[in-house]
Amino acid sequence: MSTKRLPHVHVELALHTLRDAAGPPLLLLHGLGEHSPAEVPTEAQAWPGPVHALDFTGHGESSIPDGGGYTAELLMGDAAAALEYLGPATLLGRGLGAYIALLLSGARPEKVRGVVLCDGLGLAGGGREPGSLSVVFPNPVGVVPPDPFALAELARDVRPPDYATAFVRQATQLSGLDQPITVACMDRPEWLEAVAQEPGVAEATAGEALATYAKLARPT
Repeated sequence: MSTKRLPHVHVELALHTLRDAAGPPLLLLHGLGEHSPAEVPTEAQAWPGPVHALDFTGHGESSIPDGGGYTAELLMGDAAAALEYLGPATLLGRGLGAYIALLLSGARPEKVRGVVLCDGLGLAGGGREPGSLSVVFPNPVGVVPPDPFALAELARDVRPPDYATAFVRQATQLSGLDQPITVACMDRPEWLEAVAQEPGVAEATAGEALATYAKLARPT
């Protein structure tokens, strides 16, 4: 595994290459509090190109900013920076990474060649409405990464269903793919239930979805 350091605003992101090969790239996005895998996961073994994995800000080998301030949109910027470096790619996201992948599919439809949403930590977020205000006091002797602020703030991230579906519609209208998003999750929080009901969203296993996007990504 090799690692590329990507400067992004005030942090440095770690973009890992798990397998280097010719062909369309696949980008893996991990769950809340996790980090990139050391090897290509089983469902992506048949992917016909390079496989990369990004450590989000505050996770893995990426930088930890001072004072927190984590949002899903901040992490979407991390993933967008990775796409700027890699070029158009297919995304496989787990948990929090699935939500980030969904947002990015609508924000950068010209760069995302299919998204696979999988179960994982941080999938539900904080629900559709803000909870009660509270001050986060992370453990001063806690082991990092992950950043305790990231765990606290992203676990409460608000995810209204209509916000998620707005990104779905951007993706389905502008990506050029008939079904640019595939739901491969067993767990279905409210935002994901709404996503799954949108036209242009498929449901399949992660392996099946990747096989479909691999065929679409190959030059004809």
